[in-house]
Amino acid sequence: MIWTRPERTGRGPRPAHTRAEIARAAVRIADADGIEAVSMRRVAAEIGCGTMSLYNYVPRKEDLYELMVDAAAEEHDLSALPTGDWRADMLTVARDTRDLMRRHPWLTRLLSAAYGFTPNTLRHLERCMAALEGLDATGGAKLELLSMINGSVMAFVSNEVAAAERARAVPWTPEEEQAVRNAYLTAELGSGRYPHLAAAVAENPAPTGPHDYEAAFERAVGRLLDAFDHGGSTA
Repeated sequence: MIWTRPERTGRGPRPAHTRAEIARAAVRIADADGIEAVSMRRVAAEIGCGTMSLYNYVPRKEDLYELMVDAAAEEHDLSALPTGDWRADMLTVARDTRDLMRRHPWLTRLLSAAYGFTPNTLRHLERCMAALEGLDATGGAKLELLSMINGSVMAFVSNEVAAAERARAVPWTPEEEQAVRNAYLTAELGSGRYPHLAAAVAENPAPTGPHDYEAAFERAVGRLLDAFDHGGSTA
């Protein structure tokens, strides 16, 4: 792991670049053009060094990805936690994580157990666990809750990013597309082939305008917290 290797030894001249500088350059590229645009060659050009020289700082592309995740995780703003109200704190965590992933949509592609224990992600997890002190649950259950919140946020942001990309790519408005899709769905549900689905939709009519991601996000996180608040995951 790159974290177990010293950034520089005590011998020789001071390196011309730092891991932090390299990570920031890679993040800028990914923010502008997507994770596919991040290559050792392009990062090297961004910081003004040769491609082979970059390998002296970052031996593998996987190490570069890990540096990027750590750089992004440094942006978590949980300075007000813990407040003593674990539910409110977890909602803050969810909102903060969503804002972070919106700023860096490529994070949904990289976040995994492989890159989940960088220095800044560990600091973030420690602050979250401190905020969960008031939850009557095992340490394992608390970690599961954090994982579920993170997964829910990733799913929401992925959908938001996909919707935004589609809106830019098609020649019609989201309202026009929603109207056409609602008409198709109404006809299909009226066919009698999907009685259970039709009953569920009848109780919750399809929106006529753009999907309200804000309300859906708050509702989903709230229901997730309800499950833990009611003691269902304390074993």
